[in-house]
Amino acid sequence: MYVAVKGGERAIENAHLLLADRRRGDRAVPEVSLDQISNQLALAVDRVMAEGSLYDRDLAALAIKQARGDLIEAIFLLRAYRTTLPRFGSCEPIDTSEMKIERRISATYKDLPGGQILGPTFDYTHRLLDPELAGSENSNTRENPKERAPNGAKAQRVSEILAREGLIETDGEASSEAPLDITQKPMEFPLERESRLQALARGDEGFLLSLGYSTQRGYARNHPFVGEIRIGEVPVSIQAPEIGSPVVIGRVHVTECQMVNQFKGSATAPPQFTRGYGLVLGQSERKAMAVALCDRALRAGELGEDRTAPAQNEEFVISHCDNVQATGFVEHLKLPHYVDFQSDLELVRKMRADQGSQKDASITSEAAE
Repeated sequence: MYVAVKGGERAIENAHLLLADRRRGDRAVPEVSLDQISNQLALAVDRVMAEGSLYDRDLAALAIKQARGDLIEAIFLLRAYRTTLPRFGSCEPIDTSEMKIERRISATYKDLPGGQILGPTFDYTHRLLDPELAGSENSNTRENPKERAPNGAKAQRVSEILAREGLIETDGEASSEAPLDITQKPMEFPLERESRLQALARGDEGFLLSLGYSTQRGYARNHPFVGEIRIGEVPVSIQAPEIGSPVVIGRVHVTECQMVNQFKGSATAPPQFTRGYGLVLGQSERKAMAVALCDRALRAGELGEDRTAPAQNEEFVISHCDNVQATGFVEHLKLPHYVDFQSDLELVRKMRADQGSQKDASITSEAAE
């Protein structure tokens, strides 16, 4: 705390009051509601839920409002709140093949079985500001598009198409042991893949996007194709001891990405495609793609590839992808460091004085010669 600053605790209290006043803004403008944030800033809410590790749209909207739109601060608020909640159980692994799909695209097959579903996306917009959005009267009169009715059938995965010819690595066997919960226990390197994916799923989107970009520019053995991106709702179930079988307790909105990567083979595996995988809460395909790219890069050791790039260094990626930890470590520099700085200041002064004395002695010696 800035108790050493003139005014002490009173100054801090006034800073809080000023923050609250700035958060409210002009009183002549109606206050933004949580429903408005949740519905009209949905992608911001999705990011806060994903990186805050808590699926609750109302709480995420509240955090965004309280943080004045600073999403990393909102993520910090949501994580802090999450630590106060009781843990009453764990859900079963979600099955994304049961997804009620609203968007599904593939860059590998044009005539994808089940069809391509464009859904809500910026991909085909012209990136021009829309003046009509500045007037609520105009924006509210637009007709709502009709949603595509789900046909009830499971959409076949691109990986399943490749697997029929043995051209892609198998899924592998699911572990019988419960995966490490990185929110409950500290991580120890090297990590299992499921632990890495947890960390990547709640990592900072911008950091992972940059690392994913680096893998495409030659800083890893990544030659990716988007096998499939799916966005939609999946059921969440828990084991009910009273019933003896899983019970669906709700549905969550998720984005899943499978990247298909080239692989020349190894001593134990033939040439085939390998996969990078990303799954995040909410609609965030850019984040899911970045996670999939980083996931594949971090599998270098497993696939017998040399680790030559930052994105392939597990400890570097996982230790630095968390924006809450990064924020704390960077922003702690704003706290008082008066004693440390005075110590360094005295040291620099002494070094300069010693350097000056040596220089004077050298000049005197040269003059004597």
